[in-house]
Amino acid sequence: MSVRILIVEDEEKLARFVELELLHEGYEVSKSGNGREALEMALREDFDLILLDIMLPGLNGLEVLRRLQKDKPVPCILLTARDAVMDKVAGLDGGAVDYITKPFAIEELLARIRVALKLHGQGSLQPSAGHNQEEGVLTWGALTLNPQSRVVRYGGQEVLLTNREFTMLRVLLENQNVVLTRDILLEKVCGYDYVGETNVVDVYIRFLRSKIDEAFGVKMIRTVRGVGYVIQNEK
Repeated sequence: MSVRILIVEDEEKLARFVELELLHEGYEVSKSGNGREALEMALREDFDLILLDIMLPGLNGLEVLRRLQKDKPVPCILLTARDAVMDKVAGLDGGAVDYITKPFAIEELLARIRVALKLHGQGSLQPSAGHNQEEGVLTWGALTLNPQSRVVRYGGQEVLLTNREFTMLRVLLENQNVVLTRDILLEKVCGYDYVGETNVVDVYIRFLRSKIDEAFGVKMIRTVRGVGYVIQNEK
């Protein structure tokens, strides 16, 4: 049975980004950008966890939290501004199970979600299966990617990636020396039914470069201007 998460966030781009990541992790996701609407959804439907922004139109997040705790308790993780200390305190005192400050790394949010679900009896979903799980370990220099265990290491040090980042890297490694267009990468990573801008590919490439190229001082992912990206065999 899938875990259902409600995202309550009025910043549409952020909400969409989080939604895509959660869907890729295997969660069932609903969204709302209005506090009053979100409260009605939470009371009407059954959610395992709510990601709840505090500053919302219609009804602020703390009031949504208060009413939920009174009428239908649901584990809530608050999304707060970095300096909103009193909001954090009020939220935790009001029954929130955790909070995370904006801007946040998606890996941290996913980890907090897993902890919250585990603590509240939902366990955690296994990551989505991905593709080509039967293939062997992929390598590039000191980097290894194991499709079966879904572990990436550089020189023995594990590199923590989200499911979407992992899939992006796997596709590039499987096609070393082949320039992949943004459209192809989008299809391989996000699926045929993805509706959105191709610049989401550039976003995940930046994440990968930050975690691998910049972290280990290498130049693994090359940009082919006007076309796409490629990983060339290291010589």
